[in-house]
Amino acid sequence: MNSREQIDVQTLFARHPFARVILDRLGAAGHEAVLIGGVVRDGLRFLWGDDVLYPPADVDIATSAVPAEIRSLFVGHPMVGVGEEFGVIVVVSPDGRPYEVATYRVEGEYDGRWPSRVELVRDLAGDVRRRDLTMNGLAATLDGDVIDLVGGIDDLKARRVRAIGDPSVRFAEDYLRMLRAVRFACQIDAELDGPTAEAISAHAGGLTAISGERIRDELLRTLATPRGCRGVELLDRLGLLAHVLPELGEGKGVSQPEAYHPEGDVFEHTLAAMRVADTFIRDPMVKLAVLLHDIGKPQALARNDGVNMGGHCALGAWQAKRIAHRLRLSRADTARLTFLVKNHMRIADFPEMGRGKQVLFLTEGEVPGVGPLGERYPRFFELLQVLVADCEASAHRAAGWGPILDETLRVVLHVERVGNLRRARDLVDGHDLSQLGLRDGPEMGRVLGILHDRILAGEMDSRDQALEAARSLLHGDHGTFGGH
Repeated sequence: MNSREQIDVQTLFARHPFARVILDRLGAAGHEAVLIGGVVRDGLRFLWGDDVLYPPADVDIATSAVPAEIRSLFVGHPMVGVGEEFGVIVVVSPDGRPYEVATYRVEGEYDGRWPSRVELVRDLAGDVRRRDLTMNGLAATLDGDVIDLVGGIDDLKARRVRAIGDPSVRFAEDYLRMLRAVRFACQIDAELDGPTAEAISAHAGGLTAISGERIRDELLRTLATPRGCRGVELLDRLGLLAHVLPELGEGKGVSQPEAYHPEGDVFEHTLAAMRVADTFIRDPMVKLAVLLHDIGKPQALARNDGVNMGGHCALGAWQAKRIAHRLRLSRADTARLTFLVKNHMRIADFPEMGRGKQVLFLTEGEVPGVGPLGERYPRFFELLQVLVADCEASAHRAAGWGPILDETLRVVLHVERVGNLRRARDLVDGHDLSQLGLRDGPEMGRVLGILHDRILAGEMDSRDQALEAARSLLHGDHGTFGGH
């Protein structure tokens, strides 16, 4: 039924004028057509003063028109039948933006992932009632009048996540909906209603039927919210965490020295770090690294006969790589994740490193060019974010990360001063040492390491100086190298 609520379609169509064209054209041809899902949900939240991006980047439209009718109305526009058998056509606007236009549909029995059949229908009610959550079952007309057939407005106002119809049926149809429920609870700062939460707990094991990439997408969307820690706590409480990131649960009951970790065991420390991360980290991949930074501790403690957790960074990086493979992360994201987990303790030694090693550490993965330091040295500054979350969740707090930040600023100024000489191989390389009579092998690597370290430290700024230093080292004169 039409409610008294309206979304701001003037603002929406100012950004998405082609959405109005689609609705207009379908309506003029005698078809019902509505805005559906997220655009309506977020339009209401925007109206009520919530902190939400509106208009959204994506606008979805549902209609009584079948695919052949949709195609006939948009001849001349690029169209993609991304799921035409399911009644979905993507129509591309003149400025290149895609708009999903879906025929109303009802669905047959599911296998926990996909429906066995899809039946296209002409009425909105059937389409809405097969959707997952009431807040996602809202529709709106061309004029912005909100159509609420499932009580989504009241739930949205009450910040309540509720499944449409019988929650057990909804989640058994597609087990991924359980993760979506958790994500939306974090996204709009809502609570799960009782029957919905109970149904999720009852069906938690169904996640084993869901592909890694679908789980990955929902996990990262949850972490991208300002309430990622709450998402992890919900996953744990509802029994989902054991099927998403079982490695985290292994930290429960693994005690840590109270002098350094008064917050509790490894799992409690991880949650505390996530609460900190939620306050200043926006990149969900960096938040995932915070979530996984100590997963190596239980295994390290067992390997060290319960004495200490030495080596947990390397073990954690190995586990993080396995998790990345399970979640089908890209190679680039896998490399980022394992780097952050592996080096989250190494950065604590940054002030004690030699200047050359500091420069190498800072500039690993450097993106050349001017710009904010976080964009120029992304890996290092992501590592700083993990460090801050880690320290603030322990007894160290600012005393743990403050000195590293101070030293980082000094090293950045040093890099700017030595300029392009940070690329030490531009001054001297293995070929040069071969010309000086040194054979390829471990000794050449050792000599190059000494030379490059001194170049990066700013002690040599020309090729002649570097070659002279190499000759001195090869002839046993170590004084040139300040004691090396």
